[in-house]
Amino acid sequence: MTRTINETHDPALQSWVSSANEPSSDFPIQNLPFGRFRRSEQEKWSMGVAIGDQILDLRRAGLTSVEGMNQLMTLSLADRAELRLALSRGLRLGSVRQSEWEKALVPQSEVELGLPCEIGDYTDFYSSLQHATAVGRLFRPDSPLLPNYHWLPVGYHGRSSSICASGHSFPRPIGQTRRPGAEIPELKPSLRLDYELELGIFIGQPNTLGDPIALADAEAHLFGLALFNDWSARDIQAWEYQPLGPFLSKNFMSTLSPWMVTMEALAPFRAAYSRPEGTPELLPYLDSAANREGGAFDIVVEVWLQTAKMAEVGQPAQCLSRANYRGAHWTPAQLVAHHTVNGCNLQSGDLLGTGTLSGPESHQAGSLLELSMGGQQPIALANGELRTFLENGDTVILRGYCEGPGRRRIGFGECRGTVLPPRRSWPAV
Repeated sequence: MTRTINETHDPALQSWVSSANEPSSDFPIQNLPFGRFRRSEQEKWSMGVAIGDQILDLRRAGLTSVEGMNQLMTLSLADRAELRLALSRGLRLGSVRQSEWEKALVPQSEVELGLPCEIGDYTDFYSSLQHATAVGRLFRPDSPLLPNYHWLPVGYHGRSSSICASGHSFPRPIGQTRRPGAEIPELKPSLRLDYELELGIFIGQPNTLGDPIALADAEAHLFGLALFNDWSARDIQAWEYQPLGPFLSKNFMSTLSPWMVTMEALAPFRAAYSRPEGTPELLPYLDSAANREGGAFDIVVEVWLQTAKMAEVGQPAQCLSRANYRGAHWTPAQLVAHHTVNGCNLQSGDLLGTGTLSGPESHQAGSLLELSMGGQQPIALANGELRTFLENGDTVILRGYCEGPGRRRIGFGECRGTVLPPRRSWPAV
């Protein structure tokens, strides 16, 4: 299950791309995440690797002959390890490839960063016990968790067409809601718009329809992780979700960061996986010694908010919460094993959302629904503004990183989106 820690993870490594050596950089030579970029809308997407504030164009550097990122993601583990080693050695200080590869560098600030690959299907899970408990308590105070929660990774199939790359703005969604005590629902803009702090997990190697992926083999099918914001309209969701789950409350927009941090890069940040005392033992297909020993990942994830008033006066975003993926109730390998146990075929580029990631403390909540206690406790911002849910002009920024003693910090970049007014005029509510 574990990817090898090798010379590419050496914290002493430096790059001839000087910006990669800055301690604050998300993209040092120990990271090397994959993504796509283009210089204009008329161009096709190119494949690249982030290094400092630059992008190494993989084809111009002669590192791959495949046509697209989804094809590259199907490489065997051995071929991926070989590509990572070539990238690391070529970008190191003193490399003989420097003069050649300098011509293949593109500043990130001069290109459009897109979705890191073509996303075919998208499944969202419910991996955080803290989030599931906090949200469940709002609706079922005496029994917040449903009976299946500890037994299987709960998930639903989402819509991939409305997943956009970081930096996109979107209009406030419109849908049916029903006020408490009302007999007839209304069609109107959502008044309880929320973010969800998640990670997205990318499938690399596919499996054949009808062939489940065993837990021991699951990570061989994973390519990497990115930041993911599954925006949610809570008032629309509350009215529509029973009995089949979220629909219009989720499919209007999801935002994804542009860089996939590979499973190889995450190898030094593995963590033990454990479940709270008193939870039932897992069925064998979801349990193994290897998964318990190192199936989790120590990834810090954060939510930052910049309101329109903040932006207007040049005030930076404010951090609202910080959590860690290490505490998730289900590991990436378990999500894959459960998703395919019935024979479902996953394909290269398929995206699995972790679900909202929240910690055990109130300030570690991964959504406004939790932070504001369902809208009952407004959140005071540093500039005096209050928030229960998102307002027009609000920009939400997700950030993530891994760090530890004796390890070079690596990051995920930003996952940013801004809420705009609805596209149609509606009477005051």
